[in-house]
Amino acid sequence: MDLDYTEDQHAFRANARKWLEANVPAEPLKSFDTAEGAKQHREWEAQLNAGGWAMVPWPVEYGGRGANLLEWLIFEEEYYRVDAPKRINQNGIFLLGPTIMEYGTPEQKARFLPKMAASEEVWAQGWSEPNAGSDMANIQATAFRDGDHFVVNGQKTWASRGAFADWLFGMFRTDPESERHRGLTFILVPLDLPGITVRPIEQLDGLPGFAEVFFDDVRVPVEHQLGEEGKGWSVAMATAGFERGLMLRSPARFQATAKRLVELARLHGEALEPSVRDEVTRCWIAAEAYTLETHRTVSRLLAAGKIGAEASLNKIFWSELDLRMHELALEILGDRGELLPEAPAAGDVGSWLDGYLFALSGPIYAGTNEIQRNIIAERILGLPR
Repeated sequence: MDLDYTEDQHAFRANARKWLEANVPAEPLKSFDTAEGAKQHREWEAQLNAGGWAMVPWPVEYGGRGANLLEWLIFEEEYYRVDAPKRINQNGIFLLGPTIMEYGTPEQKARFLPKMAASEEVWAQGWSEPNAGSDMANIQATAFRDGDHFVVNGQKTWASRGAFADWLFGMFRTDPESERHRGLTFILVPLDLPGITVRPIEQLDGLPGFAEVFFDDVRVPVEHQLGEEGKGWSVAMATAGFERGLMLRSPARFQATAKRLVELARLHGEALEPSVRDEVTRCWIAAEAYTLETHRTVSRLLAAGKIGAEASLNKIFWSELDLRMHELALEILGDRGELLPEAPAAGDVGSWLDGYLFALSGPIYAGTNEIQRNIIAERILGLPR
């Protein structure tokens, strides 16, 4: 791995920095877990798309810039440097998009990817069910063929972005005799079809970041099947790899948090215990180490390599680092860490509390860390079940 950037890469960074500094909203957008904020974020995504920055590593014909993954990492560093808005369509662009690239038909790529890049269509992730969370093979929602349609029945829960999404991607059992990971099909479902009921679920902050979705004899065109019928498990595992690996959580996200943490520690200076200052240093080092590891992975991918079970190592590392950095910030802030930024006595608390509440979910989503440790034990270390 060459740690020096080329002249072209430096030019790419300068171009991205110039555009972002000229276009990032001067005032923070409302949370995309509100109707007003969702609209604002869609408009921002459309602006990103118009500038050619919505999905840097995608082919131009699908709404991308045609850049490589290393240039995407550079763009992410610049994106987080200017504190640009969160990506409302992250389930689509970071998870489903790469999956469609791999498993979609030419017609599906042309139909879905450009609208996804522009956030004309926002996607919800619909995998979990009341009895199928980390044990995703226990899916009970069904989709049985009736001519050129699937008839879908059942329930999905904890559908991220579900309250304001246009589409949902999920797995459904299409073989009534099947068990576990067999007989599942990956299907793309418009959320405005007759028979669909969407009920928002409040997060810890009281906003509807999730939804439960009910299907009552919903007719979905067979053309919305992604991959082979009954082979949805392999498609979903590809999506999970993107979720746990590179795309969903770029290292720039954690570098930005580590930088803010260092600034917070400096602000409190000698009042901090040496052990706290040491822990801040360790967090900064960990964020840099994750960055270097991600660059190493990208170098391997650019050389035609693949991401395998080591994606589970990534997921554990970044989720636990994110939580630790926010815990440490609240420890430094003391009682004020429990205040919202707009509180009169908040002072320099910033968004640490909000970030902490979200970080609590990190070891759960994308497959709980307990499950990831099982994967590492079996597939990397070769330990028995």
